[in-house]
Amino acid sequence: MTSVAIHWFRQDLRLADNPALSKAVEAGRLLPIYILDDDTAGEARMGGASRWWLHRSLEALDRQLGGKLRLYRGKAEEILPQLVKIYDAQTVSWTRCYEPWRIKRDKTISSRLELAGCRTIRLNGSLLWEPWSIKKQDGTPYKVFTPFYRKGCLQAPAPAMPMAAPHSIAFCAAKANDGALSLGDLGLLSKIGWHDTLEPYWEVSEKGGADCLAQFIDGGLDGYKTGRDFPSLAHISRLSPYLHFGQLSPNQVWHATERLAEDQGVPAADIDHFRSELAWREFSYSLLYYNPDLPSVPIQAKFADFEWQSDEALLKAWQSGLTGVPIVDAGMRELWQTGYMHNRVRMIVASFLIKNLRIDWRQGEAWFWDTLVDADLANNAASWQWVAGCGADAAPFFRIFNPVLQAEKFDPEGIYIRTFVPELAKLPNKYLARPWEAPSSTLQEAGVTPGESYPNPVVDLKHSREMALEAYKRLSEG
Repeated sequence: MTSVAIHWFRQDLRLADNPALSKAVEAGRLLPIYILDDDTAGEARMGGASRWWLHRSLEALDRQLGGKLRLYRGKAEEILPQLVKIYDAQTVSWTRCYEPWRIKRDKTISSRLELAGCRTIRLNGSLLWEPWSIKKQDGTPYKVFTPFYRKGCLQAPAPAMPMAAPHSIAFCAAKANDGALSLGDLGLLSKIGWHDTLEPYWEVSEKGGADCLAQFIDGGLDGYKTGRDFPSLAHISRLSPYLHFGQLSPNQVWHATERLAEDQGVPAADIDHFRSELAWREFSYSLLYYNPDLPSVPIQAKFADFEWQSDEALLKAWQSGLTGVPIVDAGMRELWQTGYMHNRVRMIVASFLIKNLRIDWRQGEAWFWDTLVDADLANNAASWQWVAGCGADAAPFFRIFNPVLQAEKFDPEGIYIRTFVPELAKLPNKYLARPWEAPSSTLQEAGVTPGESYPNPVVDLKHSREMALEAYKRLSEG
């Protein structure tokens, strides 16, 4: 085999169930590459937590490839044609991505390579169904999730069965003058070192993704439909970063749930609800595909004139987990410490920022983008617009989460709050979600000094809710 095939890894950092990689292996001696293209990404450039995850992912992938992964930094539309020329490659393959900037760039690259006589292979390996394949009968995209899932996804051809990893790979010999860099040269790790706190929580590799999936299937899926709302329980998958970076494919996850109802007695309702969460990811990509400005422009145009407040002190308190509202602070501290946040708590902290503090949802979106290891342009934007009430199929703006009632309902024993807000650990459950109502003697006995050991609430929940509703009323009347 004399021909050379380049596989350009992007959000498919795995060997198994990677159709584009398998095609490249069949086509010739493989040159596996990754290009850090920050310049083209612009405002969609990866945040800090994602860059840490990418660093560890590339490290693991290179081990799987026997040290053959070549790394580059710069504009992919310049680097790829150069590599094709240097290696006389006849084929370049990649897994399709669906962010607007990537779609535009990839079209340019494909045209340029094919004009130069190089074949390009572009295949789906990141979604169950590509955005343009799920439409209503009239040919328009869905704007409401439930029919998208029930009438669109579940009536579409079933997701493909996962492929095995290539049995063997013949590699192309690397050339010293091809501009490749070391992993450290990519500069993915932050100099401030906060990412060190993430290390104990994650095994960042294809094996780590498979192990995480197996653990969830064995111990988290049974009871998922109701248990997923309780942040101290094990009924969450934590698969989102592995799906985003492609250590797992969605097909692998979908088919891992096949026959569980028959073989292991897992309730069908739990399996369906989990699969609907996978479908929400698909819906988010559909929204982004048909609304390329989703991360910055509300789908409901009237929200462009909403009366947001600009208050750096309040924003900083929220980011730091120092709002004085325990469930909000617990969520924000979980995020900072682990690069992750429980989904129910994500909705609570987002509602608090948008509606109690009345800070623009895009400020929250930006913070999540920088601090989540599963930061995903489609999911992040669609979910923030959903909470803000300005997106497609959005929760109405007047649906305002009460963080106290949410904590008391979904963290009744205070396990989650005590884990991430340890200064309140000795408060009795009765006051844990609302320490400002605790008698002085109770606070003293628990070692809590309001305003010192733990902050007073930055806003009055009832008053701030009323102000948010007034602002929404003015918007609706306008």
